[in-house]
Amino acid sequence: MSDRSPFRHRANWRLPLVVPLAVFTWPAVAGAVDPFEIQVYDATANAEGVPGLELHLNTVPKGSRAAEPPELPPHHQSHFTLEPSLGVRPWWELGGYFQTALTGEGTFRYAGVKLRSKFVTLPTFHPRFRLGLNFELSSVPEAFERDRWGGEVRPMVAWEDEHWLFALNPIVEVSFAGASASRGPSFAPAMMAKFKLEDRVAVGVEYYADLGPLSAPERLRLQEHYLFEAVDLLSIPHFELNAGVGEGLTEASNGLLLKLILGYSWEAAQLWK
Repeated sequence: MSDRSPFRHRANWRLPLVVPLAVFTWPAVAGAVDPFEIQVYDATANAEGVPGLELHLNTVPKGSRAAEPPELPPHHQSHFTLEPSLGVRPWWELGGYFQTALTGEGTFRYAGVKLRSKFVTLPTFHPRFRLGLNFELSSVPEAFERDRWGGEVRPMVAWEDEHWLFALNPIVEVSFAGASASRGPSFAPAMMAKFKLEDRVAVGVEYYADLGPLSAPERLRLQEHYLFEAVDLLSIPHFELNAGVGEGLTEASNGLLLKLILGYSWEAAQLWK
């Protein structure tokens, strides 16, 4: 969960030398920017034995009113995702997502589950530079992802000092079934740049995109690109608050998105004393 609290947690690990690169040969989701988890990972993880819990809330006040059936149009949809996490080792964190949604017609619906396994570098790797790799598997109803079964491979690169945080996630999305399976892996990069104000708040921008299949990227107007103005609360120990307002930059993007992430991570001493 510490990607969700990037300015305080430093429990990372040294990446394995062997990465399962075969995942890049899997068929991919030709979908969209994930509407249930709008977040840039910064290559940090919960400390060993320490759990965390997050609530992701976002809504689409102005979005596309059309979608390819059986998917529902994103216009006026709101998404609620509960994310528990656990630090297994200093370099390994497990997590999951339980997703729900309020549709534009006002119906509250189950929206899928996801499981993830995240690996990060240890603090001894570098005083300011961090690396990581996250693997995710998902099962999502057709109303929100027509291919249903999929996942992602998310490399993480981050640089942080006492004033700045920069992070890049060149995400590769995959699908195991459905109409998009034959198109190959798709590319959905995310990145952020934030300035910290006296360890009280951090302000900056977050960027998310979906460019389509790696083998044949979509034309620009058919790609999704979003820029969020975002703020993070830093002054309360173990507590996370991230809020942002996002604007779509292309014809295929939703016009306006609002997001909020609330999180808490425990200390080992609190749990076992």
